[in-house]
Formats: sequence, structure tokens, C-alpha cells
Amino acid sequence: MRPRVDAVTTSQLVIAPVLLPVLAGIALLLGRSLDLRWRRAFALTCALGQVVLALMLTRAVADGSVLVYALGNWPAPFGIVLVADRLAAWLLVTTSLLAWFALAYGCLGSDRDGRHFHVLFQLQIFGLSGAFLTGDLFNLFVFFEVLLLASYGLLLHGRGRRRTRAGLHYVVINLVGSTLFLFAAGTFYGVLGTLNLADLAVKAAAVSPQDLPLVRTAGLLLFAVFALKAALVPLYLWLPAAYANTSAPAAALFAIMTKVGAYSILRVSTLIFGADAGPAANLIADWLLPVALLTLAVGLIGAAGSERLRLQIAYLVVASIGTLLTAIGLGTVSGIGAGLYYLPHSTFAAAALFLLADLIAGQRGEHTDRLVPGPVMGRHWVLGVLFFLGAILIVGLPPLSGFIGKFLILRAALDHPAAVWVLGIVLGGGLLALLTLARSGSLLFYQTAEADGGTAVPPPTWRALAPVAALLTLGAAMTLWAGPLSDYTAAMADQLLQPDGYVRAVLGEG
Repeated sequence: MRPRVDAVTTSQLVIAPVLLPVLAGIALLLGRSLDLRWRRAFALTCALGQVVLALMLTRAVADGSVLVYALGNWPAPFGIVLVADRLAAWLLVTTSLLAWFALAYGCLGSDRDGRHFHVLFQLQIFGLSGAFLTGDLFNLFVFFEVLLLASYGLLLHGRGRRRTRAGLHYVVINLVGSTLFLFAAGTFYGVLGTLNLADLAVKAAAVSPQDLPLVRTAGLLLFAVFALKAALVPLYLWLPAAYANTSAPAAALFAIMTKVGAYSILRVSTLIFGADAGPAANLIADWLLPVALLTLAVGLIGAAGSERLRLQIAYLVVASIGTLLTAIGLGTVSGIGAGLYYLPHSTFAAAALFLLADLIAGQRGEHTDRLVPGPVMGRHWVLGVLFFLGAILIVGLPPLSGFIGKFLILRAALDHPAAVWVLGIVLGGGLLALLTLARSGSLLFYQTAEADGGTAVPPPTWRALAPVAALLTLGAAMTLWAGPLSDYTAAMADQLLQPDGYVRAVLGEG
């Protein structure tokens, strides 16, 4: 007779954000012969439904509850479980909002470049949602593979030599990462006899001295895989070319991809290798902050040296993950809370700039997104204002959310032994990013050249400008509600650093 799960911790809502996109993807695949307008309407409706489900789940866990759904009614650690807490819900909301606006932009014409754009887009959302909700290490690997397979298709969506070459590098490097993930998971299972995250937390804290080296080795191998997914130095080289050469809606959605690696680092480091993990405690505490600061510096240097706008934005994505993991590397409630406030801000800002770069490239003829003087663009004043707002957001100038996020990170770092390094690199990097984007804006909007007399390019439509403006508006909204949101992320960080509630919800009070 199968054991049953405590109904108090069970919620059917937890599985809904996973079911909706996969069912939508299947329906779109079966209906691929339908008119494109119907497929667009269906995909947009499902993406909007994902936003609603994410907000409902956020409301359900806002009081600190941890909701568990056991597939097949088999409780952990014997069965597969999905777990929703504040962190998972926060990332689901970020992903669903980002996906809706990226898809809205894609429906303006980018989805015509391939037959299965909408199917792949929904499967990407499915993989991202599952990665944030899974409570099992092996299923984290499975969802990683789903989102990576979908991203392979989206990355190669369309044609072009650059896109194909960047896609090949992306595929090969991530296949190596997937292989290492399996090695780490197999070692954990061989030593501890489980892959459930909550059960791993219990057994890693009680590991015997003779098994400790294997557990630490598997943990370091796992963190190396997550560092690859997050694009940390020196494992970031796959990202700039891949993000700079794919289609605009795919690049915008990919802005959340590195955050999956950061989420995994945060989840595993606080749950399995946290302060109460006995001899395996604080496995990566000594190196996460230095590597994050180095990633921030390298990303900004790469952005300053870029000759194309989309490549520059891709390097700014690398810099943003460095900033995020700098906050997480502080290891305090205030530091992690500041990083979690910064996470959606940096995601929305980068996505908006990727979409904007596509509009700018379409207005400049043969100059595309190269940072050289080009012809005056249609609706240049609108594009200029949006570029200015996007630059303020991603650099972190007042009064928008980027400034608040960086201020919270710097304030959290004041009592840290590495405070001088954190303040110096974050502030110096902000200055370098400001100068870099100021130069780019000058070349794109002020140092114009005479048109070559070719066919006139129609100005960007308001429908194309709307998703960019909406993503930037989300950053402004985070500024208006900075107080409640920062309080929520601080509560989220406190919940992460006290993982007993997560373990009890998954495994039961016993």
C-alpha cells in the first residue's frame, strides 16, 4: 500500500505552471497546420495564463509557506516532488512576465523564420518553470536538458553563418556541462543514496568522514556545472556570441537563462551546503565572491570593447550575473535579499535592450547594430528615449530600480571583510558601463552619416516599441514599490538561510 502525503503541505497549484506550457507546446505542435494568427493568439493566451498562475503561486507562499506536490502521491524521498517557496515563485513571476513580452515581440514577425518557434518557446518556459520548482536533483538535470534543447532550437531559429557557429559552440559546451552534471548526481546517489534535495540536506550534514571527500568533490563538480550555466568566469565564453547572434525574442528570453544557474547555486549552497551542513558546510563560500567580482569586471571590459550593440548587451548580461552573485556571495540576509531584488531588474533591462537593439539594427540598413555612425533612424527620438532609459536601468543610475538594487548590495557589503573590493569593483564598473553606453548612444543617435540612397526603411511600429517600453516600465514599477519588494526579498533570503522549514515541508516533521 502506497504511503500518502500530508494534505497540509500539498497544493495542486504547484504543478500548474509546469503543465500549462508543456500542454500548450503539444497543442501548438499538433496544430502547426493552422493559420499563424490562431497559433499566435493561442501562444499569447497561454503565456498570459502562465503570468496569472505565477502570481497566484506567489500569493500562496507569501506568508512563508512551502507548498509540495508529490507526483503519483508518493512522498519524498521515494517519489518526485515539486516544491514552491518564495524564491521559486519570485523567479516564476520574473520568467512569465519576461516570456509574455518577448513572445509579443516575436509575434510581430520573428516567428515566421521557422515552423516551430511557438512550440520551442513554450517548451523553453516549461523547462525554466520546472527547474525552479523541482525538489529533486535528477529532475533538475532533466529540466535543464529540456530548456537547453528548446534553447538550441530558438538559438538556431532562422539562418546565418554567425548564428550557426555560435549555436555549435553553445551546444558542445553545454553538452559537456550536462555530462558533468550526471557524474555529480551519480556520485551523490552512490554515496548518500538519494537525489531529493531536502533528503540530501539531511544526509550531507551527517556524512561519515570517509565519504566526506566524495561528497565535497561531487558538490564542487555540481557547482562547476552551475557556474557554466550562469556564465561565470572562465566559463562565460559561450554566452556573448550566442546571445548576440540569435533572434531578438530568443535573446530576450535568454536573459533569464543565466539566472537559472544563479538560482541553482543559491538553492544548493543554502540547502545542502549551508551553515548547518556539518563537515560539508559552506563548500563554496570562499571562492564565490572573488569569482563573481571577476565576472563583473570581465563582463564590463568586454562590453567596453564590443563593436556591435547586441554583443555589448550580451557582455552586460555577463556583468549582471557577476553583480547578482556578488550579492549572493556575501552570504548574509541583507546581501542575498539585495541580490534577489536586483535579479528581475537586470533581467528586464537586458531583455528590453535586446529587443531595442533589433529595432535599431533594422533602421540602420547595412550598418545594422555596428557601433559606427549611420543614417538617421525613423522615430529616432522614441528609440533614443528608450535607449536612454534602458541605459539608466542597466547601469544603475538613480532614480530607477538599478540604483536601488546596487545601493542595497553596497550597503550589505559594508560589514564584509572584502568590502573595499566589492565597493571598488561595483562602483568602478558602474562608471565604466556608463561611459560605454554613453559612447554607444552618441554613435547611434548623434554621429549620423548620410544615407546611401537605398530603399527607405519604414519606421518601427508602435506595436514593436510597446514590448520594449513595457519591460522598461517593469523596472520603473520596481522603483515605485521598492520598499515592499525589498522587504519581500529580505524575507526570502531569511527563509533560504533557515532551510529547516523547506526540509520539514518536503520530508515531514519526522
